[in-house]
Amino acid sequence: MMSLISGHPILPVIWACIMAFVILAYVTLDGFDLGVGMLFPVAPDPHDRDVMVNTIAPVWDGNETWLVLGGSGLYGAFPAAYSVILPSIYPLVILMLMGLIFRGVAFEFRFRAIEAQRHWWDWSFFGGSVIAAFCQGAILGALIQGTKVVNFQFAGGSFDWLTPFTIFCGFAVVLGYALLGASWLLWRTTGTLHAKMQRHTFILGIVMLAMLAIVSLWTGLLNANFMHRWFAWPGILASAAAPILSVVLAVIFFRGLAHDHAGEHDRVPFFCALGWFVLGFLGLGYSIFPMIVPPSLDIWQAASVHSSQVFLLVGAVVMIPLILGYNAMSYYIFRGKIEPGAHYH
Repeated sequence: MMSLISGHPILPVIWACIMAFVILAYVTLDGFDLGVGMLFPVAPDPHDRDVMVNTIAPVWDGNETWLVLGGSGLYGAFPAAYSVILPSIYPLVILMLMGLIFRGVAFEFRFRAIEAQRHWWDWSFFGGSVIAAFCQGAILGALIQGTKVVNFQFAGGSFDWLTPFTIFCGFAVVLGYALLGASWLLWRTTGTLHAKMQRHTFILGIVMLAMLAIVSLWTGLLNANFMHRWFAWPGILASAAAPILSVVLAVIFFRGLAHDHAGEHDRVPFFCALGWFVLGFLGLGYSIFPMIVPPSLDIWQAASVHSSQVFLLVGAVVMIPLILGYNAMSYYIFRGKIEPGAHYH
């Protein structure tokens, strides 16, 4: 990896790390509140649904800040990548934004709706969450499988992204976010809802591990460079860390679920699930680096001019700690179990 950086300007590498951190922050933080929305069908009791929404009410706006920062950072730091990636996935981006908007409206309106109409907003919250999560997974799949580029411009069709691999990645992310949502609710709830989420977290944990293994093997088959980096010597020494750590997390995850009573062990499955996402994300970065648009556009080719990257870096140094600070404050102030009848609206 260091041989790829040697002799190249370091600023695009710094910005690639910043963008990776921002995207990972969005995926892990907004992932569990999208997952809470997707679990509405398995919690038909209106009081349980109110508790589920109240677990994320104080933090979900802050979680989506990372999406805005990621989009603007990509545009400013890597404009060539932005101009190639967006046209290749416009249908998915439009659907994802519609899902997020629909979900956000339903999130607020369901508390004010009359009883006879609330179920419509509940289903809207569920539908918007599923659509947004699926599109994010399909976008990830489209990026991994590669984009046709000629003269630094997108040269493919509007639906080149539509392949069995991207569809599978879409469903994998839906189920992965559902796991994050279930394990989050396991941590933050009590009573019958807690018992339900313990069962759902167990099942979704098994499904998540299977999905992670299939996507990893399928990714290697898509591209000879990915396959070489993962399985050739000495790269296999680094790539072996991901499956080994995933198994370790799986042991901790299922041992955490084995405790019957609500308590300090409730947070363990959630952090293990986050760990699987982090390992999968690091594995993706290891596979494609230094490409930002596989297989033909790397971070140095896609970078903006030096002065622009320096200017943006000053803003990032100020904004990212600020966002981390108010996110951390929100989670700290609204920590603990959510009791039925608690209100944040």
